[in-house]
Amino acid sequence: MFSVGDYIAHPLHGAGVIDSIVVKRIDGTEREYYALRLPVGDMLVLVPVEGSESIGVRPVISPEEAAGVLDAFSAIDVSMTQNWNKRYRENMVKLKSGRPMDVAEVVKGLMSRDSERGLSTGERRMLHSAKQILISEIVVALNLTYAQVEQRLSESMG
Repeated sequence: MFSVGDYIAHPLHGAGVIDSIVVKRIDGTEREYYALRLPVGDMLVLVPVEGSESIGVRPVISPEEAAGVLDAFSAIDVSMTQNWNKRYRENMVKLKSGRPMDVAEVVKGLMSRDSERGLSTGERRMLHSAKQILISEIVVALNLTYAQVEQRLSESMG
């Protein structure tokens, strides 16, 4: 179980700090939720305490791991299938894994595809979401701004 003040990463929302642990009654059942404050957009997400680890909630990566993701970004191989449907499903599996390198692969692949051919509306939304997930964790781990991390990723694209 995490505590107030802990930095955690949610696989589909990104990283943030636990503001509080609140009790909500839904359908007559009281449950505890982490009130997760995300640095990007100053959004608050309620994450159920029970089962949070099974959905992939975990501590934020270390500064060394975050630096490693940034350093490795330019070397990530971006071979993606031409079939839009299959590519979308493969990318969703990587995003749901919550692993920073998997998310970085999705970001780089979609950024590369966007610069070459453009993206569909669905893939554009996925790129935006994947960048938010990846950048939010690096922001928290390295105490940088969103703009600094986004610039570094763009520079890594060459």
